[in-house]
Amino acid sequence: MSNILEITGLTKHFGGLTAVSALDLHIAQGEILALIGPNGAGKSTVFNLVAGVYAPSEGVIHFKGKAIHGQKPWDLCRLGLARTFQIVKPFAGKTVLYNIMVGAFLHTNSTAKAREKAEEVMATLALDHLRDRLAGNLTIADRKRLEIGKALATDPELLLLDEVMAGLRPTEVDDMIGIIKGLRDRGVTVFVIEHIMRAVMALSDRVAVIHFGQKIAEGTPEDVTHDENVIKAYLGGDYDAA
Repeated sequence: MSNILEITGLTKHFGGLTAVSALDLHIAQGEILALIGPNGAGKSTVFNLVAGVYAPSEGVIHFKGKAIHGQKPWDLCRLGLARTFQIVKPFAGKTVLYNIMVGAFLHTNSTAKAREKAEEVMATLALDHLRDRLAGNLTIADRKRLEIGKALATDPELLLLDEVMAGLRPTEVDDMIGIIKGLRDRGVTVFVIEHIMRAVMALSDRVAVIHFGQKIAEGTPEDVTHDENVIKAYLGGDYDAA
């Protein structure tokens, strides 16, 4: 299986601070890879580098075999790379349908086609019954799904999900796990930042762990949660990996 994303020697300096240091990472087509680590470890910086928000200080990023480091987010979105944000910011005064149609207009100028795509996305995410609800009136769980819907409407091949389960109740986390697995079944490769380890264990094919901007472990969820460095740096001594 070919790699859809390859990161080599990725480094980002902010003045005297090194947020990400010499990171090597790859994601295979159709894989779900989780990126975990303590707050401040550099996870969001990695996402911002991959998504084109920042240009790397050093290193290269290849998406579908093409070097993309330094390209703008909107250009990467056209190539098939989309992301969500940890703090969701929908068009609060507009409907769910409107919000998702905005993403669909990336590939069409036709309102009818954008609406058709949005309807498809809403059905996929079980948002169709909320199509006329104002985004500002949604629950947290529905706003999280709407955030995914806005990205999904752009027809991504690689979807970066930034803590889409933060703030959700356990049953809502279970629902989100099912949604993300369903996206992968539809051919979308997923790169996810997540703190809820139950979700990471249930969702991920592989897990990469970073600490102070450096990768300290990588492997299956089972391998990573038994790694002494990961337990010490992130999970804590009382973590039960069973």
